[in-house]
Amino acid sequence: MKAIELRTRTKKDGSIRISNSGLKEGVAVRILFLSEEEENFDEKRYLESITRNQAFDFLNDPAEDIYSKKDGKSFQIAFP
Repeated sequence: MKAIELRTRTKKDGSIRISNSGLKEGVAVRILFLSEEEENFDEKRYLESITRNQAFDFLNDPAEDIYSKKDGKSFQIAFP
């Protein structure tokens, strides 16, 4: 596995553009984003973005509802 560091800046809409990575055409890549942005995590913004992400559309399929309350046993946590 080869690691390549590419530096870029986000556009006004939050998107990024990577031009000329130096890799051959058709090479499979994994992309890891490390942001230098403040660590203030906006949960509401995050949840809104994943609800619009098509990668999670499969969760709307009724076939994905494979568990119910009948599948498990209830438990209670006892605190000393």
